[in-house]
Amino acid sequence: MFDQKRAAALLGAAALAALAGCGAPADAEESEPAEAPGVQRLGVEVIDTFDHDPAAFTQGLELRDGVFYESTGLYGSSDIRLVDPGTGDVLDSEALPGDEFAEGLTLTDDAVWQITWQEGVAYQRDLETLGVVDTVEYEGEGWGICHDGGRLVMSDGSAELTFRDPDTFAEQGTVEVTLEGEPLQRINELECVDGQVWANVWQTDEIVRIDPSTGEVGAVVDASGMLTQDAAATADVLNGIAAAEEEDTFYITGKLWPTMFLVRFE
Repeated sequence: MFDQKRAAALLGAAALAALAGCGAPADAEESEPAEAPGVQRLGVEVIDTFDHDPAAFTQGLELRDGVFYESTGLYGSSDIRLVDPGTGDVLDSEALPGDEFAEGLTLTDDAVWQITWQEGVAYQRDLETLGVVDTVEYEGEGWGICHDGGRLVMSDGSAELTFRDPDTFAEQGTVEVTLEGEPLQRINELECVDGQVWANVWQTDEIVRIDPSTGEVGAVVDASGMLTQDAAATADVLNGIAAAEEEDTFYITGKLWPTMFLVRFE
């Protein structure tokens, strides 16, 4: 798509030059169309690696005060857990009912929000005990969620992001995610950083950076090939992204991945 836009811009410039040669006004010769900025294509620089529970079906990941908050899925084994980043050890956990499939989670100033896949239930939890403080129902599926400091941003597997009140979970609006003008489906786990939303795209090795004010994707990260061949044989898809302490660095992992990676996108 980017090459086509570039070709269109060059053709437009050629047309203006032709008009100038046929007696067009002088200012027409100077007004070449501006080329639209392209989507950044980024790779992954691995800074460090850490052990990760290979049985964890990771759905959501956040880091605060040196501890991971992790949401894991699957019926009968979904939970929320506190994890030691250095060792991958589970420090504490709270199981969900066996008939619920946990999805993403995020942290506000004083609570944890954890969503479910098809059950239409969101749990507001205590930051320290992980106990349920409130239960809220919502329509549709739940996939990923993050907090941008003022509102919650939630995905449902479509190309749409939904904004919600961080206290009541009430819906406040939506935006369609597009990549080079086309809707981008299967938006999954989310991480809000500096006014942008980073998102896993389900069943791909891509992470995208979304401008939530427009829904436009400004960057695509190719995170393929991170696991060894042996590890990849028993692992599921890339999923789980959390901003790290150092600026512009992230922790990323996946469902049933034995490794957590500290990375920089470049």
